[in-house]
Amino acid sequence: MPKENEDLAGALRHYRELLEQGEYYEAHEVLEEAWHPLRRRGDERRNLAKGLINAAVAFEHLRRNRPKSRRVATQAIAAYRRYRPLCQEGIDEFELFESCCLKVESLCERWEI
Repeated sequence: MPKENEDLAGALRHYRELLEQGEYYEAHEVLEEAWHPLRRRGDERRNLAKGLINAAVAFEHLRRNRPKSRRVATQAIAAYRRYRPLCQEGIDEFELFESCCLKVESLCERWEI
């Protein structure tokens, strides 16, 4: 497996761990670093990764209870949901992406968004 794919796989694992710990900002940062090479290459997984990043940002706004955090979170989760269908069997790292998506969805239920 090439180094870039190892970095993506590691970032997805770390992202999920951070979500579980409630470290949403850090989860966003970790995955954003892995997202940049996907974006530059036009990789088909770039939008799915971006959706996961948006979701982590949403949870961070809710956690901080900032003004208008519910509205900002709702918009970010809408962006995540636009890209969620891209998580299909056959993409590289499908299991890791799917695991992250399931965690995001459980957090959406928890935060009622």
